[in-house]
Amino acid sequence: MRSNTIVKDEGMRVLTERLGLVDAERFITLLRREPFDYTEWRSNLYKDVPLEEFLKKADEYSNAAEG
Repeated sequence: MRSNTIVKDEGMRVLTERLGLVDAERFITLLRREPFDYTEWRSNLYKDVPLEEFLKKADEYSNAAEG
């Protein structure tokens, strides 16, 4: 199991790589600004997206990431 420090460092690195420094900080600020249940948010994130569409988008993303 990785330490909390390692998880935080890796999480910030991933956010910064994907969103850029400013939007990564903004994301963190948005999460801290109000009561937030990440587990509930995550479970409802794609609830209105049909499975086939979700899988198609995931496949497109994976193919684009491979280059």
